[in-house]
Amino acid sequence: MFEEIQVTKALNKIKVTSRLALPYSWDLNIYRGCEHGCHYCYAMYSHRYLEKEVNSFPGKKSPVEKNCTFFQRICVKTNIDEALEKQLAARSWRKEVINLGGVCDSYQPAEANYGLMRKVLALMIEYKNPVTISTKSDLIIRDFDLLTELAEITYVNIAVTVTTMDENLSAQLEPLASPPEKRFSVLRAFKDTAAVTGLHMMPILPFLTDSPQNLEQILSLAAKCELDYVLPSILYLKGETRKHFFNLLELEFPEIVDPYLKMYAKGGADRIYKNELYRVFRSLMEKYHLSWDYVKPMQAKLSSSKQFKLTDFLGNDL
Repeated sequence: MFEEIQVTKALNKIKVTSRLALPYSWDLNIYRGCEHGCHYCYAMYSHRYLEKEVNSFPGKKSPVEKNCTFFQRICVKTNIDEALEKQLAARSWRKEVINLGGVCDSYQPAEANYGLMRKVLALMIEYKNPVTISTKSDLIIRDFDLLTELAEITYVNIAVTVTTMDENLSAQLEPLASPPEKRFSVLRAFKDTAAVTGLHMMPILPFLTDSPQNLEQILSLAAKCELDYVLPSILYLKGETRKHFFNLLELEFPEIVDPYLKMYAKGGADRIYKNELYRVFRSLMEKYHLSWDYVKPMQAKLSSSKQFKLTDFLGNDL
């Protein structure tokens, strides 16, 4: 179900209380809700206000989906380009790095019809504004022309999220996201451009995608793409996401419900598990000569394009 809405602003300041240290302060989301249906998505809370309407949505729903409007109702900000231009044209705007799609994937299936990212990217080119994009869709290749043009002007970071190379498991965990191999086609497509490229292994799921074999398969493919960095993170469960994910486990992976309950007594996995996983991950990163540093290429690109330093972006409002 799609609902077209109008917005008064396109850019949102990211709260400094975020539990993650981020190399940008602004976020832009063309959509509210995401069709990819990733059962571990941290952003399910953002549709809380629509939960009361879940029963009005058409179509038969699985027990896992029936209480998650985030996957079922997609709000489309049809005037996002108009709102964005007002903010980019403001005298106080300092061309800070904007993260495109921090809550909802900018290249989810709806984008194939609406094409709003092309309007957004055209404005980024006009105003020479640096951006970061993370996606699970090869639809981003549609905008290769605009992204490569923007990357010649300023900093462009294109990251792809891959959690597993097992297509069947991926289809269970991330139903409408592109298959893993198609996501790697994105990294190969942008390998020889001026864009910074990265791989996000977010999240790594205990007992599902954390095997050394899966980690090595992903990292070996990443090395062939000659990307700039790799960022991992381990599944974090709280609020709506925790409830939804445990519903999934009970239906699809009942044998690991008890291990998850023990490991996730709180929001994060226990320290012993984390330490061991990162030990294995670090060894594989060294084996394939991959970097964890996503800030260095950003600073280098912004410096070479004679734009502000990363530290200049902190603490500024429109």
